[in-house]
Amino acid sequence: MEIQNYSDVMVFVEQREGHVQKVSLELISKGREIADELGARLKAAVLTAGLTHPVHSLIELGCDEVILVEHPILEPYTTEPYTKALTEVIRAHKPEIVLFGATTIGRDLAPRVSSRLDTGLTADCTKLEVDLESRNLLMTRPAFGGNIMATIICPNHRPQMSTVRPGVMQMAEPVIGRIGVCRNFEIAFSPEDQHVEVLEVVKASKKKVNIEDATILISGGRGIGSPEAFPILESLADKLGGTVSASRAAVDAGWIDRNHQVGQTGKTVRPDLYIACGISGAIQHLAGMEESEFIVAINKDEGAPIFDAADLSIVGDVHKIIPELIRILPELGNRNAQ
Repeated sequence: MEIQNYSDVMVFVEQREGHVQKVSLELISKGREIADELGARLKAAVLTAGLTHPVHSLIELGCDEVILVEHPILEPYTTEPYTKALTEVIRAHKPEIVLFGATTIGRDLAPRVSSRLDTGLTADCTKLEVDLESRNLLMTRPAFGGNIMATIICPNHRPQMSTVRPGVMQMAEPVIGRIGVCRNFEIAFSPEDQHVEVLEVVKASKKKVNIEDATILISGGRGIGSPEAFPILESLADKLGGTVSASRAAVDAGWIDRNHQVGQTGKTVRPDLYIACGISGAIQHLAGMEESEFIVAINKDEGAPIFDAADLSIVGDVHKIIPELIRILPELGNRNAQ
């Protein structure tokens, strides 16, 4: 493979029902950073049946070029049409780096595209850097159950492809009025390109929990003792205007739904305030919340690893501390008001 023929950075912009997903906006910000280091252009590949998100906002966030593929077959998402379309876009533009969100769609699409392009793929990355001398993308992800962080390169093939976990990269502020171009890319789809037809989409009626967007998280672990303790955490969350989350141990025990899980095998979060209740602080959990702005840890074990990551450590019983905190919060609010 003549890797010198490949240049620029491309982000697959994931959309659902015309709405661009937040992880794609995070990746555009990171892609802009990487492109600037390499002296390259940043391109966004948008596959849609009709985009409601304004294209110019992608340019203002950092894209030099938006490649738009529009066709009715692209809504809702099915594997084969998306694989064909994105593969053709990449072959035509020859980017040296392609980034995907590590979502259900990204995890389905990226390996199929990489296989058709005869290149590698590093999944679930938590860090991306560039070796300027070799132009290799340094893709870091947890390995061996989260006990080590492995940095992987793809030196002999292009493009270098990676899926990145939502919430890991920070979204930059848009530059209002930034100039870029949007180009339509035509794909000749045929009936053979759609092996599966979606007849109906039935959405779950239960309230969706999106802990990745929460600014305050109250998180419970094995140390809270039982599922009956979560209503207490919910009371604190209500007082603070936050959301309840959990460690893998609490989820595996069946105490709370998996949508609430923080950690390597759950979701990566970056709230302004993270209160860890009865969480020991295994490396797998820390990988998902250590970038929080302010971390409060409550644990009876004064040697718990979570205290090493905490800004404020409280050694004690969560069943005594949380109710007391709920009790005094109104008093603290009144003092601040005065």
